[in-house]
Amino acid sequence: MTTTSGTIGTILHHKGANVWTISPQSTVFEAIQLLARKNIGALPVVDGDRLVGIFSERDYTRKVALEGKSSHTTKVREIITTDVASLTPHDTVEDAMRMMTEKHIRHLPVMEDGHMVGLISIGDMVNWIISAQSAALDQMEAYLSGR
Repeated sequence: MTTTSGTIGTILHHKGANVWTISPQSTVFEAIQLLARKNIGALPVVDGDRLVGIFSERDYTRKVALEGKSSHTTKVREIITTDVASLTPHDTVEDAMRMMTEKHIRHLPVMEDGHMVGLISIGDMVNWIISAQSAALDQMEAYLSGR
């Protein structure tokens, strides 16, 4: 068993599926306020119950701050990433890590039957791997000591 085995659904079960979202009509300022308040790095952008994009700190810095736009007047819909990669709860941790690495992204929505059921971050992946390694070491130690 490798330390990256496990499914995205298992991680969501442990971390919880609560996801903070923002509307495409919100201002960028409102979005960055929410990021700061919740201490998170990205927000799924949801119109009704439909995922339409992702807003990230990277979107803000590259598409607002560096372009001299106003975060108070720029709408989230104007700068979001709309080509959103996603996973299902049945995908593996390795699938998520591979996708994040290849696409240079840190957050992946988890979709099931066309609905977002969670959000996985690179931090979630790191925490999962650390926990899995710790559990494997504990099992090995118990086996070697005859417990």
